[in-house]
Amino acid sequence: MGLLLRSPSRPGAGGHSRILLTLARCVPFALALAVLVIELTPAHFVYTGPFLVATPALAAVTMGPKGTLSAAALALAISVTTATYNQAWGTLQVYTNFMALVMVTTAGFITSGAVRTRRQRELDQVRRIAVAAQKVILRPVPEHLGQVRAASLGLAAGTGAQIGGDLYAAARTPYGVRLMVGDVRGKGLGAVHAVAVALGAFREFAHYEADLVEVMHRCTAALLREAAVPGAFDQEALMEGFTTAILAQVPDEHVVHLVNRGHPPPLMLHQGRVETLMPASPLPPLGLEELFSGPPVKPESYPLSPGDRLLLYTDGVIEARNRDNEFFALAQAMVEIPARTTPAEFLDELHQALIRHTGGNLTDDVAMILVDRLDEQDTEHTGAGGT
Repeated sequence: MGLLLRSPSRPGAGGHSRILLTLARCVPFALALAVLVIELTPAHFVYTGPFLVATPALAAVTMGPKGTLSAAALALAISVTTATYNQAWGTLQVYTNFMALVMVTTAGFITSGAVRTRRQRELDQVRRIAVAAQKVILRPVPEHLGQVRAASLGLAAGTGAQIGGDLYAAARTPYGVRLMVGDVRGKGLGAVHAVAVALGAFREFAHYEADLVEVMHRCTAALLREAAVPGAFDQEALMEGFTTAILAQVPDEHVVHLVNRGHPPPLMLHQGRVETLMPASPLPPLGLEELFSGPPVKPESYPLSPGDRLLLYTDGVIEARNRDNEFFALAQAMVEIPARTTPAEFLDELHQALIRHTGGNLTDDVAMILVDRLDEQDTEHTGAGGT
């Protein structure tokens, strides 16, 4: 079975590109320092004016307006220093270099600013389209779903990042309330496309398949069928991608059934303590089934008593970092939230804690579903809500 639609950049390729960019940014300053060395040695008879004038133009290519001004300031300082050292003030050559430096700096500053503005405008437009598509696909979870109260939260990463492939859904079915949270991990509209495929399969088969494992298999098959369509996804995503996902089922009994395919484990808040529902038999993400050889997959069950809270989330939550490069302590944040909050209020508190931790700078999308297990009396009062 082929790999599915998780497309991080190749480590080698990404690292190589960053190294090249860093070297390109160093070129203007290295050139300016080379000019300084030449002018302060007996080799100063070499005419270095054109090389010094070129530094702000080179900086404009890779560093934008601020880098252009920095390179120009360094070039100007070197020009003044060398002119003084070589006693060249008053010569036509010095003033010609100054004039050329001003003209090149002005042109580079204006051009780099215009290019950066155009690129940002294009990025914002693509991002608005992806966000709009994502909002259509990720429907809000109903407040009442049979034997649980629920809420959902989806947060997009910072404006400089691309839309990711976080997904969530919930449905009341003949087998209980079923939940799905996953992470396609692609970027842009391709990731939103994959999210739509996975959610479409879940929303259909969650109502007809009694076996929770079979629902997961249906989602895998849907992604494979879509990936087989020529041009549906880019080749890099098909060759290097995979999808993490978790399915949860809350039946009438006080229990929750889970099928976890490489996804962060759910957290359960029970009597003021957070328990991590780690899978006893870890399973690979969707698309890596060929790497797994073992007994048939079965759902794992955990007690879920009235008053307990179950949180499903994507790794954008636990991998969020602060300025000290520390991860977000999700379990601790859950404990600190007052117990009498509704699911929606609980997720809002988590949202605020996450924003405080990151300083408002999310680098990855975030998706969460929280459910409260109700007792029988509360279930009767809430009626038959669902999707």
